[in-house]
Amino acid sequence: MSFNVITKKITMPDGKEVTIETGKLAKQADGSVVVRSGNMMLLATVVSSPVAKEGTDFLPLSVDYQEKFASAGKIPGGFLRRESKLSDYEVLVSRLVDRALRPTFPSDYHADTQVAISMISADTEVAPDAFAGLAAAAALAVSDIPFNGPISEVRVAKINGEFIVNPLYSQIDSAEMELIVAANANDILMVEGEMQEVSEEDMLTALRLAHDAIKIHCQALVELTEMVGKTVKREYNHETHDEELKKLLWDTYFDKYYEVAKLANPSKSGRRESFKAIEEEYFATLPEDTTVSKALAKWYFHDIEKEAVRQMVLNERYRLDGRKLDEIRQITCEVDYLPSPHGSAVFTRGETQSLTTVTLGTKMDEQIVDSAMLSGYNRFMLHYNFPGFSTGEVKPNRGPGRREIGHGNLAMRAIKKVLPPDSENPYTIRVVSDILESNGSSSMATVCAGTLALMDAGIKIKAPVSGIAMGLISDPKTGKYAVLSDILGDEDHLGDMDFKVTGTENGITACQMDIKVDGLSYDVLVEALNQAKQGRLHILGKMKEAIPTPRPELKPQTPRAMVIKIMKEQIGAVIGPGGKVVQDIQKQSGATVTIEEKPDGGYVSIFSANKESMDKAVGMVKGIVMIPEEGEIYDGVVKSIMPFGAFVEFLPGKDGLLHISEIKWERLETVEGVLQIGEQVKVKLIEVDKKTGKFRLSRKALLPKPEKN
Repeated sequence: MSFNVITKKITMPDGKEVTIETGKLAKQADGSVVVRSGNMMLLATVVSSPVAKEGTDFLPLSVDYQEKFASAGKIPGGFLRRESKLSDYEVLVSRLVDRALRPTFPSDYHADTQVAISMISADTEVAPDAFAGLAAAAALAVSDIPFNGPISEVRVAKINGEFIVNPLYSQIDSAEMELIVAANANDILMVEGEMQEVSEEDMLTALRLAHDAIKIHCQALVELTEMVGKTVKREYNHETHDEELKKLLWDTYFDKYYEVAKLANPSKSGRRESFKAIEEEYFATLPEDTTVSKALAKWYFHDIEKEAVRQMVLNERYRLDGRKLDEIRQITCEVDYLPSPHGSAVFTRGETQSLTTVTLGTKMDEQIVDSAMLSGYNRFMLHYNFPGFSTGEVKPNRGPGRREIGHGNLAMRAIKKVLPPDSENPYTIRVVSDILESNGSSSMATVCAGTLALMDAGIKIKAPVSGIAMGLISDPKTGKYAVLSDILGDEDHLGDMDFKVTGTENGITACQMDIKVDGLSYDVLVEALNQAKQGRLHILGKMKEAIPTPRPELKPQTPRAMVIKIMKEQIGAVIGPGGKVVQDIQKQSGATVTIEEKPDGGYVSIFSANKESMDKAVGMVKGIVMIPEEGEIYDGVVKSIMPFGAFVEFLPGKDGLLHISEIKWERLETVEGVLQIGEQVKVKLIEVDKKTGKFRLSRKALLPKPEKN
């Protein structure tokens, strides 16, 4: 069989090369490509149904990213030993691609569309998630599916003061800023990343550099489309309109929607009922045998409401709930709300509320990470739950969906940057945010509540973190625009931008941005960032009123923990043969003891519910690793008695000879009757044999020397 293989090579300014190949694999898909960088290879396919399902008024797009374990020469863990449902990491990468692609499809295209991206070969120094967007866009470029692309994604990081596009895996961990950016040739579409309290200026510099790289990708995809002959896309007709009905409704009801929007009702349900009344007013005028499509009428009413609200904000310069453009909703903060958890907080902003808890666990509570590219442990987890009652809906609880995983990950990245280093924090930390009410910015409420709960738990974070969601409403015809602080759910749905920014007083720690329109200028982005900073600082002020700094002490119900650093060669002594020593420490003290080897030494983590147990375990560990020093005095225990003296354990696991001549100043003929097995005796280490390592002890050196006659 012969293949009509077409290859496009992209050479970046830094010399890195990316190749896109089509025509060899998965040819029955509407579009398929293999994207390669180094030894990393992604297979991306796209399939779209020829027709749309009846009654569908949106784009049913699904994006699935999966890393094959075989690509890295690994066998999956677990009972089944095969790839199963997508991991949280794979879901997050899928969301990154979805958010970049979705707004780029024609608004009237409603056919079921599926994008599948698989890592089929891994490279330990090439991060595949930075190429997933390019692979998906390339698959669309070589298909006949209507798509207003091309687009692409890149990672940009600031490392040692230098901005790098698609850095190596080994470089990412040391980055002070790391962003995934998606864009087309003209505009940025999506941004997500984390930072170490960087400035707004640094973030803008990173966005510009990323966009320059994406423009190179987009030009290559245009050329690839021409090479495969897919410049003409398929024809479709997925919408049926009644222009007469549309004109009637716009002419009759636009002003009514505008007036309801102007009422500035602060209640979400009140606004909903007022808008719904306009719709019901029209339907009440229709006869029972009407031929008017109610589904089509509701569609038009939605469009009228959206445009009326947008025009009201642009013209009147205030919001649906009556706030000014940069005004933050009323905030209430409360810590220590729950008596039993290790830390808790309730954060309420307007009609959005998060109840968040913190649980501090041992090393054995760490999350196991096992993927094709990563293996290890995670000591900080943040989980976000969004039950149906938070929006007054009936919704079955079937575990976290993609949205919940994405929102939780954003909050986790925002807070992670201010946690104390592992050397200062012996705990595994789990933060859980339960959204009890939602009307916009629930992920940012999670950041605020999570910070408050950590401080309530006594975790010594570097600085409090707050978050705010910014919105945008713009009119390209008039040039008017409005940047909105702390957006409502309606403003997110009806607006042109959802820009979430988190940070401390010193800088940004994480961000997530989705742009729904073309032509967002950097000037507007700068305005949004500066307005977000002011809002962020305002929220931090409210949070500090509840708890200004982390509690100085852990709560009584929190297990105590301590980490002792030891030399690598001492790890075996603490563990003992078959774990005998560490098991004995746990049995005698009642504490939990774990040992971890790191490049700079061993770390012994001790966890206990009370001080007595903790002190005993700490003493036993220190006794094992303590290096005996000549001249030091120790409290020992007689372990055995010999004709020539006694063996005394003066440190755990360390015995020394107390010779018969060193027991007393007086001459002894026998040890029997002088010392007993198990007797506690204070001794002085008088010699460590350099050849054998044996210890010589003395008791008489601590006794007063008798005067001579």
